[in-house]
Amino acid sequence: MKTSTVQNIPNYSTYELLRVYTYYRTLLGSLLLLMFQGQVAPSILGYENPDLFFYTSAIYTALNVVTLGLLWRAKFLPSVQQLFVLLLIDLLAVGLLMHASGGAQSGLGYLLLVVVAAGGMLLPGQLAVLLAALASIAVLGESISRIWLLSADYQILFSSGALGALLFFTAIAFQYLTKKVRTTHEEAQSQAEQAAHLQKLAQLIVERMRTGILVLNPNQHIDLFNKSAANLLAIPTTKQADLTLADLPELQEHLQQWRQHASPLPPVRVGADTASEVKINFAPLGEDDQSDILIFVEDNRLITQQAQQLKLASLGRLTASIAHEIRNPLGAISHASQLLAESENLESDDLHLLSIIDNHSKRVNQIIENVLQLSRRRTATPQQVDLDLWLPKFISDYSTESGQQDDIELRLLSSNIIAKFDPGQLHQVLSNLCDNGRRYSKLAIGKSRVKLEAGIEKQAQQPYIRVIDWGKGIDKQERKHVFEPFYTTSNTGSGLGLYICKELCEANQAFIHYTRTKEGLSCFHIQLAHPDRAL
Repeated sequence: MKTSTVQNIPNYSTYELLRVYTYYRTLLGSLLLLMFQGQVAPSILGYENPDLFFYTSAIYTALNVVTLGLLWRAKFLPSVQQLFVLLLIDLLAVGLLMHASGGAQSGLGYLLLVVVAAGGMLLPGQLAVLLAALASIAVLGESISRIWLLSADYQILFSSGALGALLFFTAIAFQYLTKKVRTTHEEAQSQAEQAAHLQKLAQLIVERMRTGILVLNPNQHIDLFNKSAANLLAIPTTKQADLTLADLPELQEHLQQWRQHASPLPPVRVGADTASEVKINFAPLGEDDQSDILIFVEDNRLITQQAQQLKLASLGRLTASIAHEIRNPLGAISHASQLLAESENLESDDLHLLSIIDNHSKRVNQIIENVLQLSRRRTATPQQVDLDLWLPKFISDYSTESGQQDDIELRLLSSNIIAKFDPGQLHQVLSNLCDNGRRYSKLAIGKSRVKLEAGIEKQAQQPYIRVIDWGKGIDKQERKHVFEPFYTTSNTGSGLGLYICKELCEANQAFIHYTRTKEGLSCFHIQLAHPDRAL
């Protein structure tokens, strides 16, 4: 199934902030050192104490390079105490550079704003305020010492005080903004995780739905499909990476019918070598004709199985009410014909008519028995059946019951063929199909011959059984009716044999259909349920 991903929120961490700030410190120390060496602004940078400015900027730059290396190579994350010491080093370095360049009036004191702002982002509240206080004290102390020792103008106290107040404001403002940013980031990250979780849930739900889901774009490409759709439509693994509508001819034909407003759409059989029958429905995802189309693919066995339960419930009520009403007069007719047949004064024509009455009475009685069998049929109890062992035993039992030997051939196309079916009902289904196959083979070739094939389909990994005979087969016009109740082409048949087979198969989550073998022989294909997976 093709999936999409939720965009992750960038990680807002102390490590990332510290690394960016270390880049700034390294760049600042290197730039000041280069400017001093290049005699840029010689009246400002270190004009009172060049040696102090040079050594301070050189040592500060070296320390920053080492710190940057630790952060980049060793992924080192300092503790809160180590961060505080690191920022104190910045205060000391900027203070010495400012003192070597003429004090607060040089303008270098404003670099302390960056240090205090970094403290507001990296340190807890009280430590950030303490750092701002220490920076203010350093600025005021440097100005006072300059007035006391160098008889400087008292106006520098105003500049130092304003800078000190600005340092406190910067610390508090950045601390507040950092708190807001962190809260917003955490909320965004939480929402992103929740969205990713919901998307993952939606993908898992769609992927594990028993209904197949496909999304067809206007370019006739399949943008999305789940595992159920791949199994139901027998999508080859080689085609799943770049699947188009042309790769699914059955789906393409149904789409054309849907666009022509053909309703309802009939079930479709997928593939020539599979017994899967699916129900396909379409729904546009937009209002215009060029929008994507959502396609639902349902296993028709589930639908027919639900319909079967309703049908059997109705059939049970119906047969219970009419069985006695039919059987009583039917028994009287049959009994009367038998008594009449014992008369010595009947002619041959009359005896023939009595024979017709008796035969048709038996036929109607058999129809009632079959219908009652359907209504009284016990619930299927599917269990794992090893066909490698079960089929030879079935052939032996069936041959004993029918009194015919060596007329059933068995061919196992796979090994370890495990199916899920009620053994008693499977015996009933195969017995009915073998009876039909032997009868029609004898009419065609003069010999009661049937072949059973069993194997496992490669695509769906489902077992199957084929009952093959040498009869003339079923015409294409009649194939859609062969499993309908009371439909028969025989003068003596009840028309319920194949219908009962179909009902028993559906009760065991199996599917039966008529086809032809590669050699052109008549074949009933039973697609059995997977032994470990239920519909």
